[in-house]
Amino acid sequence: MKTMKKTLLFLAAFAVLSSLATPMDAKGKVYKTVKTHFSGMAEITCNNPGGWTFDVKASNDDGRDVVTVHISSPVEANPPQFGVFYRVPGAGVQHVWTSATNQEQFKIHPQLWWQGITKYTSHLAANTPIAVGFNSVGISPVAIACSEAFNFIQYGLYIDDRTCEAVGRCEFFIQPTAALKEYTVSVMLDRRARNWADTVRSCSDWVSSKNNFVAADVPESAYDPLYSTWYAYLQDVHDKELEEEARLAAAVGMKTMILDDGWQKEDSKGFYSKVGDWMPVSSRFPDMKGHVAKVRSTGLKYMLWLAVPFMGNESVNYARFKKMLLHDGECAVLDPRFPEVREYLIKTYERAVGEWGFDGLKLDFIDCFYLPDNDPALKDNYAGRDYRSLPQAVDRLMKDVLARLKKINPDVLVEFRQQYMGPAIRQYGNMIRAADAPADPATNRKRICNLRLTSGNTAVHSDMLVWSKAETPEGAALPILSVLFSTVQYSMILQKASQEHRDVIRHWIGFSQKHREALLKGDFRPHHPENGYTWVEGESEKERIVVSYAENACVKSGKPNKVVYLVNATGTDEMIVDFAAKPALIEAFDVLGKAAGERVAAAGLVRLAVPKSGYVRVSWQ
Repeated sequence: MKTMKKTLLFLAAFAVLSSLATPMDAKGKVYKTVKTHFSGMAEITCNNPGGWTFDVKASNDDGRDVVTVHISSPVEANPPQFGVFYRVPGAGVQHVWTSATNQEQFKIHPQLWWQGITKYTSHLAANTPIAVGFNSVGISPVAIACSEAFNFIQYGLYIDDRTCEAVGRCEFFIQPTAALKEYTVSVMLDRRARNWADTVRSCSDWVSSKNNFVAADVPESAYDPLYSTWYAYLQDVHDKELEEEARLAAAVGMKTMILDDGWQKEDSKGFYSKVGDWMPVSSRFPDMKGHVAKVRSTGLKYMLWLAVPFMGNESVNYARFKKMLLHDGECAVLDPRFPEVREYLIKTYERAVGEWGFDGLKLDFIDCFYLPDNDPALKDNYAGRDYRSLPQAVDRLMKDVLARLKKINPDVLVEFRQQYMGPAIRQYGNMIRAADAPADPATNRKRICNLRLTSGNTAVHSDMLVWSKAETPEGAALPILSVLFSTVQYSMILQKASQEHRDVIRHWIGFSQKHREALLKGDFRPHHPENGYTWVEGESEKERIVVSYAENACVKSGKPNKVVYLVNATGTDEMIVDFAAKPALIEAFDVLGKAAGERVAAAGLVRLAVPKSGYVRVSWQ
């Protein structure tokens, strides 16, 4: 009886709340409206504008609606929270693409104002502030993008559960920020109904252009396959063993090696309580410069991992920087608004590249630069800091890091990780790696495809590959094939790998390098993200490469105007192919690239026998 009463009370309350629902969202009062060119009215919500003045304008950008909000105050003050909302018909929106890495990435979330909903977030070091609605035939009826690339925002594209309208929303100043006198932001709505992947790319380009971002130069070596010590050794790294691994890595075709976490590691009370001094542990690397030279003598370039923000409370330098922290504790976080902090970090990196001879750096955890609820700068009126804005200080730090390192080595390699990949990050580095997905080929593939769509010519790398020692050659190849459209990173201990597995690595490194123009630099077209990207194609002027990742996926050969490679990553010994014309010759190759006979197929839909984890080469008349 009590349960029934509670249910009835809930339903009654729900009915009342539904009848009181505001047009957009009860969280914010509609403060301003503006009529757009193509999408009706856009609304700006703000509960408490205070002394701030809002100026709102709508414009047309190549057939896309743009609403620009400028707020100003006569004196420096904390800006008010406000939002920009669009509401348009939701017809044809069956999925939503965002750059988030969570498992619900393509799920449509309802616009329920009376309860919490999933909100996507973006800032300098997290995500690209775009959301693209699309359907199962690959068309995007609606997409939103926001020009804010530094400060924290919440955004999303949702479906109203009552009207099935698509609601685009961006909300600003949810988290603390420095006092301002003025602020300008634009929110774009794209309803041109184009291909979803093209829409993602154009939204990403729009964000970069609104901020005048210029991506860092990408040396050819950024596309070279590499070996990482992380999953292979975690923090248990030692010079002699890695020198032998470098020799084996070079022998199978790898071109670069990354010395990841652990080179600076000593016994300590906590995991990172001694980080921050960034000097090699003598028991592991007694002669770092000599070690680097030995690795490079194998023909490999060599990179070094560092965690940018951290200063452990057991480190030698902790006392020096104790009053220059954003967050204190066992693993404290430095405040880059202090010029001394930035200079210390830059000189640390200059030592690694200039003195020790590393060819590049993997710079980790920059997403940990964030303001606490009580900004320590406020109590001393920003004393000692030359920036009030934390994102602007991080931007200055990272730009200075790259500029100073390029003076030592113009082709220096700098890697960041997907977890902190915002549109600004391409300015600071030339390699971006998929977020951690050990032994998870499907997730690795999805994250790589997402990155390829928003990273321009920045070299997109896979998360490091690992697989079971008991795998067959075909099973060992599947993780490689899943990330074939990225620069592949490996993290298998080669001294313990079987000869068969080394042969698999050697063959597919050779394949990926022979076809790197089509795989890594050409026209990239992923299909069906809602199903985990069931097939993907890449194309250069000379060839087209198509990879199938699902047993029942129907892939298309494309126009019969160039050689086509059909790669079988389905785990079976066949592919379903729609041939645009009758092939003149179909040559089959197995998992190691050995010839496996010829095939015959007519034009149209064909169930084609393809070696498991192998491929066919299709030629036309």
